[in-house]
Amino acid sequence: MHHIQMCILVSVAMASLLYILHRGPSVSGVKESSLSGTPITQPQKNTLHIAVVVCGQRVQETLVMIKSAILFNHYQELIKFLIFTEDRLREIFKEKLEDWRKLLPHLFDFELFPLSFPSQSKKEWRNLFKPCASQRLFLPSLLPEVDSLLYVDTDVLFLSPISDVWEYFYKFNDSQLAALTPEHENENIGWYNRFARHPYYGRLGVNSGVMLMNLTRMRKFEWEKHILPIHNEYRLRITWGDQDIINILFYYHPDKLYIIPCEYNYRPDHCMYMSICTSSQKGIKIIHGNRGYFHSDKQPLFRIIYEAIEKYQVGTSPYQNFLLPLQSSLIQQNINDSNCGKISNQAVLIANNLFINEYL
Repeated sequence: MHHIQMCILVSVAMASLLYILHRGPSVSGVKESSLSGTPITQPQKNTLHIAVVVCGQRVQETLVMIKSAILFNHYQELIKFLIFTEDRLREIFKEKLEDWRKLLPHLFDFELFPLSFPSQSKKEWRNLFKPCASQRLFLPSLLPEVDSLLYVDTDVLFLSPISDVWEYFYKFNDSQLAALTPEHENENIGWYNRFARHPYYGRLGVNSGVMLMNLTRMRKFEWEKHILPIHNEYRLRITWGDQDIINILFYYHPDKLYIIPCEYNYRPDHCMYMSICTSSQKGIKIIHGNRGYFHSDKQPLFRIIYEAIEKYQVGTSPYQNFLLPLQSSLIQQNINDSNCGKISNQAVLIANNLFINEYL
């Protein structure tokens, strides 16, 4: 048994070296404002912003998301979490995140913001689809000093360094102001192409759970002046709230959107029937447990990953206290028998590559 474990460790170590060499240096040497124009080389570390909107019973889920970003911050970027939430939840976030910040004072920061919607239809915007989910549509005006950010839903977990997805900002052309993944990869199970009663982006639509947002360009485009009339015209025909509004906008302005691969927003739809996200063979980068999959046994792989990160103690060994327990959990029979369990190696590939060196 020990011999088998050592063989696995050596194999993963070689994969780790290849991953790090391929990954190359961080892009944090580029000035933040350069995302809106020509890169300007500077020696200082960049601040990578992650925005999230939290209402109702989503506090713990959001804290696990934040913990995952910290856990996988292998290249020690400075991450700042921008949290829009209800007043009654602010103290809960403040207490927990201040404790974590004491453990890692130079690697992450956070700021709490109140919810804010257009005054003329505040209640309608707040309750569009899920409570306060549409807040993200107004981030360009609510964060006037922020150039660019990564927005994520609360039910999203990082399985790779944030700088991996952040690098797509540097692939934007001059017109693109946001990046999203496709809603589906297969027409046979696509939602928009079969059921939508409104325009949507491309062939199968886009999913809005993970979204790179160049706020500077969005402000220049006058993003919110486009959002409001779309809502007025289509509000009785949309099902998925803010995601549908985003799809409609990019239907009319496809040149404004960059498409990123499905491994940056990997959802149960990618594996519950058959494996349809082929690019995830290089490793799932961001996993999205939408429709409650982090908290159910419909596809237990999602719950097992969530619980492994939830139990991990910030500041301790990722290898000993995250990777080993996760690997032990993944051999359970109910996971191996499930369709999504067949891609469990893809879910831990990057964690193996990053954290195995600690053991060796």
